[in-house]
Amino acid sequence: MMEAYFTHAPNFAEQTFKEHFSKVRGDKTLAQLERSFCVNFITESDMKTVAGWGMNCVRLPFNGRLIERKPYQYGPAGFHYLDDAVGWARKYGVRLVLDLHAAPGSQNPDWHSDSLGKAGLWTSKENQKRVYALWEAVADRYKDEGAVAGYDLLNEAVTQDNGLLNRFYKNIIKAIRSVDRKHILFIEGNRWAQDMDMLEDFADDHWAYSVHFYEPVEFTFHLNHFLKYPLMSRAGRWDAGVMRRRMKVYFDQAQVRQRPVYVGEFGVNARDGIYGEDIYLRDLLKVFNDRGFHWTYWTYKAVKNHMFPDGIYSYRSNSPWVNRQGPRSGWDTWAALWPKHQKDMIASWRTKAFTPNARILAELKKGIK
Repeated sequence: MMEAYFTHAPNFAEQTFKEHFSKVRGDKTLAQLERSFCVNFITESDMKTVAGWGMNCVRLPFNGRLIERKPYQYGPAGFHYLDDAVGWARKYGVRLVLDLHAAPGSQNPDWHSDSLGKAGLWTSKENQKRVYALWEAVADRYKDEGAVAGYDLLNEAVTQDNGLLNRFYKNIIKAIRSVDRKHILFIEGNRWAQDMDMLEDFADDHWAYSVHFYEPVEFTFHLNHFLKYPLMSRAGRWDAGVMRRRMKVYFDQAQVRQRPVYVGEFGVNARDGIYGEDIYLRDLLKVFNDRGFHWTYWTYKAVKNHMFPDGIYSYRSNSPWVNRQGPRSGWDTWAALWPKHQKDMIASWRTKAFTPNARILAELKKGIK
């Protein structure tokens, strides 16, 4: 998944970037760039690194377009990158949660679902059927794969119709269970995976709640500068006590159905600990662990940005294809720069070109002990 802010790009859809690049450089060159990015941004050495930290799970986001090159067509080439990641995970004893991060039609109106501003998944039965078929294909391919922990059915759905979302999940479950009875199903609530209470029970013994937690966003996303944790937010004081109360809501909801809770995403903009972001993570991880919640951090790596949770690793150089000063930045520059700079661009996508956010990593390591 090529989410825009990973590359310090304007926040628009992946398909928009690719359409522009293809118009300038052609489909053949776009395919070359896509492959170069996918095989260099995450490699076998990254899975080895994660295992070396003592972490045992990676949530792997993918764009449905990557698998479904044409509607209802799932050739081996579409699974190439997932197959590589599964093989590396198996080799290093790491398990993967396969996350449908961008569904056909888009499940929310934001760029990270590869949306052009609308959640077209909910207004098109055809798109919904494509998701059912997509998951059946994925589940059939990995049904006997022990390195796959399970399937995160849909990232951060947003719809006004809770009943529709529940019916949609039931149909995905039916599609997956027609070929795979083994793997865990991770199910997110409405409103960007925050509203668990709207979820119905599902006729399956092997599913878990999945929630995302970035509160308060004015601090974690660095929307209001100079806030220091613990802090006063729009909702009042934010500290470990507030986190405990917020997580108790999810814990109590899950206890009703005796289901585990997996925090699939949480994170904070890294500022070298100056504003207490490492203390924020320390408090939050303790709450997760005290409640018995499983968790994965968002995200592994990204170009350093002054906004959004920007990864355990950050790319800090201001290369021409980053160009923080603008007016064009990130992948908005790639079509112009690719012919001359492709070798250096590819090198910059590899993790060895990134700098670890040491305080973030230290807290995460403490959190798994």
